[in-house]
Amino acid sequence: MWKHLPLWKLLSTVELSTSITKSKAIFSSALNFDYSKPHYIKFFSSGLYFIILFLFLFFSDPSPNLTFQSLQQPKTTTDAMALARRSSGLLKPLSTASSSSLLQRRPFSTDDTTTITVETSVPFTGHNCDPPSRSVDTTPKELMTFFTDMAFMRRMEIAADSLYKSKLIRGFCHLYDGQEAVSIGMEAAITKKDCIITAYRDHCIFLGRGGTLLESFAELMGRQAGCSRGKGGSMHFYKKDACFFGGHGIVGAQVPLGCGLAFAQKYRKEDHVTFTMYGDGAANQGQLFEALNMAALWDLPAILVCENNHYGMGTAEWRAAKSPAYYKRGDYVPGLKVDGMDAFAVKQACKFAKEHALKNGPIILEMDTYRYHGHSMSDPGSTYRTRDEISGVRQERDPIERIRKLIFAHDLATEKELKDIEKQARKEVDEAIAQAKESPMPDESELFTNVYRKGYGVESFGTDRKELRATLP
Repeated sequence: MWKHLPLWKLLSTVELSTSITKSKAIFSSALNFDYSKPHYIKFFSSGLYFIILFLFLFFSDPSPNLTFQSLQQPKTTTDAMALARRSSGLLKPLSTASSSSLLQRRPFSTDDTTTITVETSVPFTGHNCDPPSRSVDTTPKELMTFFTDMAFMRRMEIAADSLYKSKLIRGFCHLYDGQEAVSIGMEAAITKKDCIITAYRDHCIFLGRGGTLLESFAELMGRQAGCSRGKGGSMHFYKKDACFFGGHGIVGAQVPLGCGLAFAQKYRKEDHVTFTMYGDGAANQGQLFEALNMAALWDLPAILVCENNHYGMGTAEWRAAKSPAYYKRGDYVPGLKVDGMDAFAVKQACKFAKEHALKNGPIILEMDTYRYHGHSMSDPGSTYRTRDEISGVRQERDPIERIRKLIFAHDLATEKELKDIEKQARKEVDEAIAQAKESPMPDESELFTNVYRKGYGVESFGTDRKELRATLP
């Protein structure tokens, strides 16, 4: 097999020792060197061998087919691409082989639509349904987008931690770092016409729906430039134009609302679905089962997504639920257990769920995920679990590191280029925070807006309704 490799490849792989031994035999027979002579003769002969080999490489035609069997042509387009990748830029000066030209020498471009097939980390587990395939198609562009988006989400949440500790963010604040793959994979499988409604861990869901860093930080700090005009705070992000309906602070209360959105979609005969997200801590709520029952009766396009990060506040799932297999909780409703730390597993599951819901009605997805921070910023997150557990998940299952390894495996970017993306995320987050700080606080009159439907509830009367007490703006 070594004969079919380009010469430069022989010098840069683990087969180096074997290749040199065989190459020595070739040059030895031509130059009559005897490798059984004393050591200094061996040294001289070996040095001469490397000089001759270097000159041969330097003055040879650096074409993709420069091998020991140079007349052999690549059999397929894939082989030709691989050979071109190996040989391109080989004999160029070091200055032209800098990091700025690395992407040009790879088989894929980040703008390319070349199909790459990856396999999910673990198999799907189905309940009353046949699980989808573990093989997922992606592209170089999607891989790089996944990494970039998750890097920005991670940096935003880390910055929110600092802002909260500096008392620039008040009230409750629930961070999403560790769970980014759920948002990223879900968005890759659906459109902005599909609805999403979630609980209070909503910052990254909003960002995935197309929200901006400025809107996020301004809302967190209660400023007018926020996505909810500074009146919602951390738990009430909202983006109606992208069908993101919040951010809800009451545990489990968003599930009936999500089924209501699905009802509206079916009533209007729309070809869209609603993803209703909740945590394992809300999985025992009675209203969840009531809403699911109605969704099943009416075959609503509702997808219930349980983000199981294994701790409801400070309570481990096994202490709160007799049956923590949440994907089976629907009984008569099909379910699927998914590795929520694998963006491609989430993508495949959400695509499968959307197709199912449009034809057959509701389905439950249990996303097996993990949060690195505590339940909220008031929770250190280390009293009910060990630090070793947290670091172990970071090392073995981190969603960003998984994508990083795939990018390296397919030679799409260098370590330096990915570090540059993370530096850019830090820079843009810092700039957004600075802009958010300049945004003013909401006017006092905003206390009375968005409470009632426009035109209603603007007049305040006494108990006898005879005396007009106040007119609201």
